[in-house]
Formats: sequence, C-alpha cells, structure tokens
Amino acid sequence: MTRDSDVNSQASRPGRASPVFALVTGLIVGVVGVGLVGWVMLSRNSGPALLSHMWSTVTGRTLSIDISQPTVVDRIQRLQRLETVVYTMDKLVTGAKENPVFPDFLAGDRLLMMVHGEVVAGIDFSNLKPGDVRVDGHQVHLHLPTSQVFSTRLDSAKTRVYSRQTGLLVPTDPNLETQVRQEAERQLQEAALADGILRTAQQNAASTITSLLQGLGFEGIEFD
Repeated sequence: MTRDSDVNSQASRPGRASPVFALVTGLIVGVVGVGLVGWVMLSRNSGPALLSHMWSTVTGRTLSIDISQPTVVDRIQRLQRLETVVYTMDKLVTGAKENPVFPDFLAGDRLLMMVHGEVVAGIDFSNLKPGDVRVDGHQVHLHLPTSQVFSTRLDSAKTRVYSRQTGLLVPTDPNLETQVRQEAERQLQEAALADGILRTAQQNAASTITSLLQGLGFEGIEFD
C-alpha cells in the first residue's frame, strides 16, 4: 500500500506544475502581444516623425551649433545689405520753364507728371566689425549699424506725363521731363525720411537679427 501511494504521489506532481507553467507562459505572451499592438498603433498615429526621433535617440546623434563670436559675426555679415522697409508713394509733380518777358502761353513750357516710386532702406552688415558683437554664453550684445536709404527709384510703368503745355513761340524742352523725374525722386525720398523710414528700418532689422540669433540658440539678445 505504501509503495503504491508513493507512485501515485510522484505521478501527480507534474500534473500540478502544468497549470502554473501554462499561466506564466500565457502572461508573457499576453504582455508581448499587447506591447506589439501598442507599438503598431503608436507608429500609425505618430507617423514617420516618431520613428525618426526614436532612431535618433537610439543612435545617440545630437545637434550642436557653434555660437562663438567669430561665427556670429560671420552669419550676420552674410546678410550684407539687408533691405528691411520699402516706402511707396504716388505723387503729382510739376515742372515749368518760364520766360521773363513773354507770358507762358507764348514762351512757357509746363509739365505735370503723375509718378509712382519707392524708397528702399535697411542696414548694411557687410562692414560689421568683430568689436560690434559680444558673446557671453547664451547672451549676445550687438551694436547695430545705422540704417540708411539704399535706393530711390520711380516705376516707369506707372509713371506718366499727365499734361504738357508749351508756348506758341517756343519748342518743347526735351530736358524738362528728366528734370521733373529727378525732382520727383528728391521729393519722394524727402517724404520717406519725414515719415520715419530710417527708424522703421532700424526696428525691422533688429527684429530680423533677433530671429537669426534665437535660431543659433541665444536666449538673451541686446542691441545698442
């Protein structure tokens, strides 16, 4: 009786271990399955950007930007003549040639021109000096060059002679239109300066440089 009971006891032990092994195996398979499903769903929702980020993390590659003083000076100098504001205006300009003896209807020459022009202003960074830039960690101090007018020009396609009156006793003066155009450019630039084009150019340049320096990683930016 004792020998039979031992045989039965030994035979029953593997039977008790089988459900435990199956349970553990099932849990492992379940966890792996859930992980795979989560990975697939996450990849579908996030797209290539997530995969690229994870790949970069795994490979350990990091981005480094040189923010040394010579590099900052070079990057700003590359902007060269930075045009930051364009001032446009339509204007009627008059030019006349008069005779001190005869009235205009006999010896005068009068021209009325409708002009459309623009004044372009900005800052020339090509001559920026190393001493104009001071770098201290992630702080940078920059001396902005003075803004200036780059060009004043008339748009020939939108500029035309509105009227022309020439005296009965004289020919049309071929130089009068050129002189009126020159006067129009002078008045256009004068109006732009009066409206503060240089101040606006300075402010816009500071905004552009701020964006550039922030892109290089600077946190504090000061101008003078």
